[in-house]
Amino acid sequence: MIKGLPEKLKELRWQANLSQRDVAKRLGVSPSIISGYETGERTPSAENLLALSFLYKCSTDYLLGKDDAPPHVFLDTNGLTTRQIQLLSDLIGTMRKR
Repeated sequence: MIKGLPEKLKELRWQANLSQRDVAKRLGVSPSIISGYETGERTPSAENLLALSFLYKCSTDYLLGKDDAPPHVFLDTNGLTTRQIQLLSDLIGTMRKR
């Protein structure tokens, strides 16, 4: 068992407003597997750990306890032009200055 992983997975799932069934469906496993991860009875495979990090938009280092910082907010910029991404970056920079 990875120390702190069950609690992090449960908290991240709640924050994402997902049920164990929702997470299981996205990972292609049964809900009992997700329950086992959250109770510490099971440890996710490397593949599922990576899938969970993508789902919850956090690093695997955070899930594994190597990085104690909470997950960062990531913006999905897929489908945006380079110009649109730059405008978003400028807007965020302006907001930070306030």
